[in-house]
Amino acid sequence: MGPMSSGSSWMMLRSIQNSERVSKHQLSRGTTKRILKFARPYRREIIVFLITVVFAAGIGVATPVLAGHVVNAITAGGSDAAATVIKLAFTIAGLAVIDAFLSLAQRWYSARIGEGIILDLRTRVYDHVQRMPLQFFTRTQTGALVSRLNNDVTGAQRAFTSTLSGVVSNVIQLVLTAGVMFSLSWQITVLSLVMLPVFIIPARRVGKKLAEITRESYNLDAKMNATMTERFNVSGALLVKLFGRPDTEAAHFGERAQRVRDIGVQQAMFSRTFFVAMLLVASLAQALTYGLGGWLAVTGSVTAGTVVTLALLLTRLYGPLTALSNVRVDVMSALVSFDRVFEVLDLKPGIEEKPDAVAIPAGSGRLEFRDVHFRYPSADEVSLATLEDVVALDRTENAPVLRGVDFTVEPGQLVALVGPSGAGKSTTSMLVSRVYDVTEGAVRVGGVDVRDATLDSLRDTIGVVTQDSHLFHETIAENLRYARPDATEADMWEALHGAQVAALVRALPDGLDTVVGERGYRFSGGEKQRIAIARLLLKHPSIVILDEATAHLDSESEAAVQRALSVALKGRTALVIAHRLSTVRDADQILVLDDGRIVERGKHNELVAAGGLYAELYRTQFAVADSPAQPFADDPEPVIVTAAHPVEP
Repeated sequence: MGPMSSGSSWMMLRSIQNSERVSKHQLSRGTTKRILKFARPYRREIIVFLITVVFAAGIGVATPVLAGHVVNAITAGGSDAAATVIKLAFTIAGLAVIDAFLSLAQRWYSARIGEGIILDLRTRVYDHVQRMPLQFFTRTQTGALVSRLNNDVTGAQRAFTSTLSGVVSNVIQLVLTAGVMFSLSWQITVLSLVMLPVFIIPARRVGKKLAEITRESYNLDAKMNATMTERFNVSGALLVKLFGRPDTEAAHFGERAQRVRDIGVQQAMFSRTFFVAMLLVASLAQALTYGLGGWLAVTGSVTAGTVVTLALLLTRLYGPLTALSNVRVDVMSALVSFDRVFEVLDLKPGIEEKPDAVAIPAGSGRLEFRDVHFRYPSADEVSLATLEDVVALDRTENAPVLRGVDFTVEPGQLVALVGPSGAGKSTTSMLVSRVYDVTEGAVRVGGVDVRDATLDSLRDTIGVVTQDSHLFHETIAENLRYARPDATEADMWEALHGAQVAALVRALPDGLDTVVGERGYRFSGGEKQRIAIARLLLKHPSIVILDEATAHLDSESEAAVQRALSVALKGRTALVIAHRLSTVRDADQILVLDDGRIVERGKHNELVAAGGLYAELYRTQFAVADSPAQPFADDPEPVIVTAAHPVEP
């Protein structure tokens, strides 16, 4: 073994790199107690793990002592010298075997504890994040959130593996080593420790410079990864192709990649310089030990075996000393990682089920809004500054979006919500499916306040199709089964027939096993909407919410989707949000929203005749639709081409 192992050198370097970040982080109260709760299920494994660490540390000190006895036996000579050397050699070999088994046991228990804690933390955070309000996701940087699930969870795991074992092992090894060295020769031990300041002080200075380079490297890597993420998704790639900028993009990426390369070279050289310098200092200390120890051995003050023992023990002294000099940083780094995970877990979920929640009666189709007021939560209620990359969250209370909305939809009715952009139409629909909860008033489904209903029964009762229905990058079958996991293949084909998209799916080479691509980009907008409608039909809800379901479709696709919707809405209560007023002419009731209030209600002909906001919206929309395009006087008329997004074979 060399004067200092590269593993302990790297541990020390990582501590120095983390010291500035750790020192600036303020831990929340009770963090340690919460950590112990996570460790409680693994307390037996932790105890056994620590026992193996203690025995391994003892063997690490015993081996150099036995090596010294071997040297003494050889130099002493005598008739039984050979037998003594052989016995000692077998003892050293036996300890090596035991140490190997202890090492395997340590790794097994370390992995079991560490991976178990990672599992517990990740599943807890993932489940918690899924229950956060929608506004949390609109504000949060996805990369920062994923980092909590990966980097910080892994950092927290190190608290029970490398940090815990390192502290225990280093303390035991340091105490045993120092005790044995002082008992053998206090002069040599003191001389060895004189070199310690020369070992640590340069390490901190080099470490700070390396920490700066490392931070810059992380930032550059993050920017490069962000560039790849934006350009490699379908929308980004399409934009690059449409504007013909691949050469420019390649040049910009090349510049960033070159800077990452340069930083990588600097980082490698600083790291190597650090390790070489530390090994050199430790080697010099070992040389002093041989020099002073050899002189004492020649003068008869100590034996040759003692010099060998001291030189070997020195290699086990510097590692623990340097590691323990940064133990506070190591411990704090682990605590900070836990604290950052707890920050996410402490965010209050937007929607929670009451302990005494009741199920909505099956088949319930009555929907009621009773004096509903709603405002979106402020930033400090739903997010974290560290997840938004801001200094402080905005605490300003948002203005009300809905102000006293009151209406009833009877079973089987189709009610349309119309109004100018920002009037509160989509917000109204989100309150039904309990994406958000009302600020005042009540929303009732089947006579049950949605806040008092079980979440499962509410999800079973409500079905939603939005203007940009999302499909996961999975097969058509998996996307359909997201609505009903136990659906059979026959059930799925029936839903696809109802959604007017079965023929398209049958024509695909892989049928239901066709992967839809990122966000369903292998299909046109109308095809995606019909697959989403099939998913809704498979769910078989009694209340359907259509939020601009045909907003961005061409006329042919809209006609196909409308045919599918006619099947989806048959016999169901429907709440339809639409900008295209032509799609809601036959509604049983039209509610006109403006500035969070219902300003008009009635049927299409009644509202047109009334000459209010609905009539104005209707006239404006159809006047624009019927008037010919007027090209600019000085510019040629642009050619506009529309095309459906083709499905790939």
